[in-house]
Amino acid sequence: MSEHVGYVVKVKELRKHSNADRMLVATFFGNDTCVDLNTAVGDKGIYFPTDLQLSVEFCDQNNLVRKKDEEGNNIGGYMNPDKRNVTTIKLRGEKSDGLYLPISCLAYTGIDVESLEPGTPISVVNGHEICTKYIPRRNVRTSQTDHKGNRTRKKTAPIAPLFVEHADTEQLAYNLAAFKPGDLVEITLKMHGTSQRTGYLPVFQKYKRTLWDRLTGKEGTPIYDWGYVTGTRRTVLETFEGGFYGSNEFRSPHAKFFEGKLHKGEEVYYEVVGFQTSGAPIMGSAENKKTGDKEFVKQYGKTTTFSYGCEPGVSDFYVYRMTCVNEDGDLVEYSPAYMRYRCEQMGCKTVPVFWKGYIPEGIDAGTWIQDVAELYYDGPDPVGKTHIREGVVIRLVDKPKFCAYKHKNFYFKALEGIVKAEAETPDIEEAEELNGEE
Repeated sequence: MSEHVGYVVKVKELRKHSNADRMLVATFFGNDTCVDLNTAVGDKGIYFPTDLQLSVEFCDQNNLVRKKDEEGNNIGGYMNPDKRNVTTIKLRGEKSDGLYLPISCLAYTGIDVESLEPGTPISVVNGHEICTKYIPRRNVRTSQTDHKGNRTRKKTAPIAPLFVEHADTEQLAYNLAAFKPGDLVEITLKMHGTSQRTGYLPVFQKYKRTLWDRLTGKEGTPIYDWGYVTGTRRTVLETFEGGFYGSNEFRSPHAKFFEGKLHKGEEVYYEVVGFQTSGAPIMGSAENKKTGDKEFVKQYGKTTTFSYGCEPGVSDFYVYRMTCVNEDGDLVEYSPAYMRYRCEQMGCKTVPVFWKGYIPEGIDAGTWIQDVAELYYDGPDPVGKTHIREGVVIRLVDKPKFCAYKHKNFYFKALEGIVKAEAETPDIEEAEELNGEE
């Protein structure tokens, strides 16, 4: 199940809001969500997770965005008309993660709303867009010159055909059915940085052109040889100049670290954390008071900066995955244990491990592993110590393909929403998605 859709849900339980007479609190996918007094147990509705953007049409049909009459009074809803994004916030002291609306909110699409079963994903209904992933769209590019360093070469022959992007990691709460009794699971820290990958792989060198190629204007036959190639989550980096944030120079030493260390065919995936060379944090900072929680400010200070113990201008990296591919494209996924063994050989760090074990027999495996994950997904980051952790990654071990899910905590999601609300640009990875580099 995807995290970038809404879901048909049934209200299973409700409780009174602790500090508001006109609100109740329901729970969907483990997330507490404030709902209005018209909500009742047994009702069907749509749950929109945090980080979704609702469509203009959907908001208009349900009067969700703010609008004023001639006298300046608000006659609409509460959402920003330009952003229309779903957030994680505290409402009068209660956590509210996501948005719940009654099933009737889809009636304008012409669908029989009562026919929708709980669990049905909602993004487009009868040709009407309902929601999509929210990505801030202000000042995305600094300039064409800055941006070009991120792009791959526009050649017919791929630069490194065996250089594989990392698999997307979806939310645990929407994928509990993936877990079965007897599965071996490992829970590791999820780090808030930018993805990077480096491989020792066949890399494009030049074209071999025959006389016939020259006469007919063809490029010729691409020639490959073993070499090192580095990229972000979505792109291949030819150089470390340019980029959405002015420079990718902070990535360079981490890529060079692996030169002479990787075996042929190995690709390593890692999270780069800390600061850019300019001194700016890789990921955005946030004012903690905007979480609306005095205890949070008392524990973590006035500002959250995801430093991971790095000084300004310095970054670090932590490996979370390794693979090996032969020249025929046959890929082998390294187990977490073997990945750590190879990283120990190379002298680099891996993401911290919190728990590893088998799911017991005779239980609801998904709910059980979610409960275990929630023992570790919140609290101070064990690396940075001065800021909250993002959450955890729950990996199914001994699968032929990489299979893992993320579980973020409430306060991180709240901070992430604050950063997005104020950012002049999206973060590095979302900037790539916004510009079609998927």
